[in-house]
Amino acid sequence: MTEQYTLHNRVGFKVTRLARIMEERLEKQLAEHGITRLMWCVLRGVGMEEVGTPSGLAQYMSIARPAISRLLKTMEEKGLLERVNTSDDKRYTEIVLTELGEQKMADCHVLVRELNTHFSSKLDDQQYQQFMETIDQLTEGEDLNLMRL
Repeated sequence: MTEQYTLHNRVGFKVTRLARIMEERLEKQLAEHGITRLMWCVLRGVGMEEVGTPSGLAQYMSIARPAISRLLKTMEEKGLLERVNTSDDKRYTEIVLTELGEQKMADCHVLVRELNTHFSSKLDDQQYQQFMETIDQLTEGEDLNLMRL
């Protein structure tokens, strides 16, 4: 008789396992384009959701401001984005994607959509809707800025 581990029946274990499976799969696909998952989040935030400042991106991605600064520096060095001063205050910069950044965003968007379709298609419409509502319910009222890189 196979022993049932109680750890495997915990919400945290199951959610973490699913997240890791999805993250690892996505990281592998994005790596073929020289992009990390966090870089993808920046590309999407800037290019598709109009999040154009470092502090806005840190909030959007739920990561610390120093982490976003390092990430933006790396992406700028790769030619994916530019930081543009839009006022006399040198502390205020706006993030814009380069042509290469726009192309990587478009290429990687297809991969992300395929990954999401792969997992969401395992559920019927009602199950999917309930799953999304359950996730929202579990995260409601929680500190979304707990992730610090």
